[in-house]
Amino acid sequence: MTAENSNAQRIHGHFQESRDSRRMWQGIQAITNYKTRPSACDSDASLPDALNDFYTRFKAQNNVAARKTILPPNDQVLCLSTADVRRTLCRVNPRNSAGPDKIPGRVLRECAEQLADVLTDLFNISLSSAVVPMCLKTTTIVPVPKKSTVSCLNYYRPVALTPIVMKCFKRLLMRHIKTQLPPSLDPLQFAYRPNPSTDDAISTTFHLSLTHLEN
Repeated sequence: MTAENSNAQRIHGHFQESRDSRRMWQGIQAITNYKTRPSACDSDASLPDALNDFYTRFKAQNNVAARKTILPPNDQVLCLSTADVRRTLCRVNPRNSAGPDKIPGRVLRECAEQLADVLTDLFNISLSSAVVPMCLKTTTIVPVPKKSTVSCLNYYRPVALTPIVMKCFKRLLMRHIKTQLPPSLDPLQFAYRPNPSTDDAISTTFHLSLTHLEN
């Protein structure tokens, strides 16, 4: 097999699954020989403090104290099963970046059998008490430059890294909420659905606009 045929088969493999937008974009990048350029970073030592003040300015203006909602006495509290927690841990993407707890996704995935019981108790206690542990609410903000040349703080895009354990908790809750929704959903609803992404929403919008202009 020649190198060209091997490269063609590798590129063709990116387009076999039409619902996997990530692999499709990887195939397009391989065809166009697209390579990302490293973004320039400001070496000013005061930049981290300036970014912290810039990102937390909305929180500083919020003076409303958080209040805990009292549930009705006959309200049925959601109770997660160990099997569901174990299944969610097994589906963790090992490439996901760890949050402030420094627990990588590979550890949660490989040790799903050992961690399922502990995390199930933790999640159910959180649901019954209606309180999320502070360690699961912390977030590490990573500033990513939007352009190669950054002239102001608004040119940094904040990427929030939350604990992967909290992401698993959210997936379990989302799965329960989706079971309470009506069976018919708008076909243009892309959020909180498997596989569709922002790229799909943009492509659909462009397609509808161009179809309207052609007609």
